[in-house]
Amino acid sequence: MTNEHGSLSINSENIFPIIKKWLYSDHDIFFRELISNGSDAITKLKKLELMGEVNLPEDNKYKIDVIVNPEEKTLKFIDNGLGMTAEEVKEYINQIAFSGAADFLNKYKDKANEEQIIGHFGLGFYSAFMVADKVTIDTLSWQEGATSVHWESEGGTEFAMEEGDREDRGTEITLYLNEDSYEFANEYRAKEVIQKYCSFMPIEIYFKNANAPAEEAEESEESEETDNGEDNVIDASVDEEGNVSEQEEGKEDSHNQEEKKKGPKKPEPVNNTTPLWTKHPNDCTEEEYKAFYRNVFFDYKEPLFWIHLNMDYPFNLKGILYFPKLNTEYDTLEGTIKLYSNQVFIADNIKEVIPEFLMLLKGTIDCPDLPLNVSRSALQNDGFVKKISDYITKKVADKLSCMYKVERENYEKFWDDISPFIKFGCLKDEKFRDKIKDFIIFKNLEGKYVTLPDYVKASRKNGTEDASADKVEAAEIKEAAETKETAETKEADKKETEEKDVIYYVTNEQQQSQYINMFKQESIDALILTHNIDQPFITQLEQQEKTYRFQRIDADITDSFKENENDEETLKAENDKLTELFRKILNKEKLEVKVMKLKNDKVSSMITLSEESRRMQDMMKMYNMYGMDPGMLGSNETLVLNANNKLVQYIFDYGEAEHVPMICEQLYDLAMLSHKPLEPEAMTKFITRSNEIMMVLAK
Repeated sequence: MTNEHGSLSINSENIFPIIKKWLYSDHDIFFRELISNGSDAITKLKKLELMGEVNLPEDNKYKIDVIVNPEEKTLKFIDNGLGMTAEEVKEYINQIAFSGAADFLNKYKDKANEEQIIGHFGLGFYSAFMVADKVTIDTLSWQEGATSVHWESEGGTEFAMEEGDREDRGTEITLYLNEDSYEFANEYRAKEVIQKYCSFMPIEIYFKNANAPAEEAEESEESEETDNGEDNVIDASVDEEGNVSEQEEGKEDSHNQEEKKKGPKKPEPVNNTTPLWTKHPNDCTEEEYKAFYRNVFFDYKEPLFWIHLNMDYPFNLKGILYFPKLNTEYDTLEGTIKLYSNQVFIADNIKEVIPEFLMLLKGTIDCPDLPLNVSRSALQNDGFVKKISDYITKKVADKLSCMYKVERENYEKFWDDISPFIKFGCLKDEKFRDKIKDFIIFKNLEGKYVTLPDYVKASRKNGTEDASADKVEAAEIKEAAETKETAETKEADKKETEEKDVIYYVTNEQQQSQYINMFKQESIDALILTHNIDQPFITQLEQQEKTYRFQRIDADITDSFKENENDEETLKAENDKLTELFRKILNKEKLEVKVMKLKNDKVSSMITLSEESRRMQDMMKMYNMYGMDPGMLGSNETLVLNANNKLVQYIFDYGEAEHVPMICEQLYDLAMLSHKPLEPEAMTKFITRSNEIMMVLAK
């Protein structure tokens, strides 16, 4: 067999069905492609005019017309751009994927830049065949002496060309919709799609329904006749005081008369050719930013603040990112980042360009340098995209750090709304975390906002840090003994514990109010961390900042709340007796009971759960591991009884009394209620028992 070399041949009969069915995922996208082609044709003509290649009339107005005809089931796309000669139709239309934009840029590369040329692949026109059985083109080139061309094709694989009768410069494309696509001839559906893809196209777009009744100017003519001196009917009326007032019938207020003189309202473009992001930030007002937000995202809640992106080097990127007022639950946060290329809509939230944590925001980003695929519906794999993502991340971090330093009051005002976004960003993006970590604040028990260093400094000043460290140390030593750890491990754990700053936090202010009051009485502060994202966030903080240890306020009773225990034997005796009594009455053989002398004698009972056990239980819930026994993963809740409380003393002294079982059950449920919600059955018993106790008191 001889060696052969040559070019692959592709038949349109084979490739065209693939283009029609698979190139574009959304069939309505043909609106974007055909309008973009018209915009390109006008943009090219504009550049030729600037270069002195063509002279146009002074009253020349560039525009694109979209005309729907519901009766005939047709769509027309008309532009007054370059137009095409017969040779250009053969080159750009008859040859699939020959880009007119690329050819133009190559021809005038020394005289024109490519920033505003939208098309690059030459496939957009063929999207028309996704919805049309037949497509026609009527075009007339801008070149002097050019002859108009009529082109038509049914099915897309065969065409017919002949001399046309178009007299105006530009191109008119007519789509004869197929049966499955009649919806696009509906006025409201067509407007919806244009609004979706072409809201900010750089060329004015005018929409018309060919079947709509023509507007008449009769009112205007009548108004003119009245002004020319025709008689008016005088209507006289007498008020209660006998005054006569005259009113000329047919004459209304001056505003209405002026409106009549103007006649039918002039058509207005359906798009905004100069969206706010194309302007310099210094030229935009606060009201313009808010109005743009409302119009684009249909959100009438005012955004908290915004970032205007405006970069020309090393890549061209403009846009506006809005920080909306976020929802309270992390799993319901949703944002929208609309991506544009030269003001042409590409997609929502392309994650390669937009960092994942920015998906919580709302905004628009226009980057002509994006390496899009041929259908402009996705990005090609390119390291350049990562640079854009990093730039956006940096700008957001810079904005937040600037607000913290310069607008601290506003920063704190917005914090509750933006903190989930910032914490999510820290979890997802290491670079963002490094830039923003010094500007993360927390609300404390007094409602003030503090940083972690501020909190630690204040704790040390109040003398609570040593007590906290002692508590943690004791807990660690006990745990080590129970698990039979080696002496070396105990020593290492003890040393590590002593070096940590304990940071107390609250997850539910209402539920944990008893603990909060105790903390306030002892002047011990805690942070409010009530959002779902706070748990993974503080876990990350502990991993990154080795000197921090977070602990929920109901994890243990610190030494600050206890009296000096001089009589340990008496306390141990009480502990043993009450443990046996509560286990028997509550029918909980493994219940752990601790008797302590608390400074506040009003507190009778409390529940504590070690931080490690609670976090493990939270993880089980997160991964739906409800079938597992929490006891397998660490100690369960501990019932703490206050030996200084008279009710606890009564139980100790009169353990065999008639109402002691009822009091023990009530103390346990009250302690549990301040720790977490009761199970339905337990809550029912608690309510019934509360009624019984009140009946006893009533007697």
